Amino acid sequence: MEEKIYTGKKNGMAMLLGCLALYAIAIAGIIITAISYDRVHITPVLVLMVLCIVYAAIGWIPFLGLKVLKPQEALVLTLFGNYVGTIREAGFYFVNPFCTAVNPAAATKLAQSGDALSNSGASVNISADGASVSIEGIGKKISLKAMTLNNGRQKINDCLGNPVEIGIAVIWKVTDTAKAVFNVDNYKEYLSLQCDSALRNIVRIYPYDVAANVDTTGGGQAGEGSLRGSSEVVAERIRQEIQEKVGEAGLEIIEARITYLAYAPEIAAVMLQRQQASAIIDARKMIVDGAVGMVEMALEQLSEKQVVELDEERKAAMVSNLLVVLCGNHDAQPIVNSGSLY
Repeated sequence: MEEKIYTGKKNGMAMLLGCLALYAIAIAGIIITAISYDRVHITPVLVLMVLCIVYAAIGWIPFLGLKVLKPQEALVLTLFGNYVGTIREAGFYFVNPFCTAVNPAAATKLAQSGDALSNSGASVNISADGASVSIEGIGKKISLKAMTLNNGRQKINDCLGNPVEIGIAVIWKVTDTAKAVFNVDNYKEYLSLQCDSALRNIVRIYPYDVAANVDTTGGGQAGEGSLRGSSEVVAERIRQEIQEKVGEAGLEIIEARITYLAYAPEIAAVMLQRQQASAIIDARKMIVDGAVGMVEMALEQLSEKQVVELDEERKAAMVSNLLVVLCGNHDAQPIVNSGSLY
């Protein structure tokens, strides 16, 4: 269903003043005709009094057609089940009093959603004996502002099967009020469900850290993407996935961001030890590579400058001693050899 913009004039103030004036005339007419009929029993006076009473009884109906909209608010109107149109511009309007506003998601409050309380009417708080009861009027206006949805953290297995806790924040807004109201039962709950579904679909494609031989692009080739190292790419794919799902509900996903990412508590300690071990191995590898390079350089310079000639056995002993000195965790204690190497 396509959205139809209501093209009526902003004549709410004129109708309000007119209805109040008619109400005042009706009340004054009741009083005057009652006094006149008490003095002179004339049928026209009685008829006029009856008309004034009838109008005073049903004159409140036109007030139902008065609608006030703030900026970035919309009102979807139906008349006896038929879609009439949507008021999107701020102002004071008068519409058919029998038109009803529709917003099936008016009572739904999303976590950190900007419209959670924006459509509330009167609010009454009652407290007695430590108990608190809150009564809030529910409006039917639809917020057109950019709002934030945060469903909280979810536990999902990555592509390697490791449980990961992840949370996202989604910035969204309503672009087509007719689709939001009539295409889905509750567009806020629909958005929340699709966010959870899209998050699970995308997280299962990536590993937590960069892993070899893992296809993260969907093209059949191994990529270097990961949840921790490619957070912006992952967030953009999540946004696109959500947008494909909620487009039919008249919603636009402006942005999606990862707000929390960590291993699940049951494996967090083990994965931390694994990362520490990997870091130690990488550091040791760099130390050994550097030590081997220094030994090679020392042997080459000794041979080029003919400082000393060493056979293979003594070269092996020298290399062993240098590697122990260069790769050790503690400072080496020198031993002076006063004899001959041979």
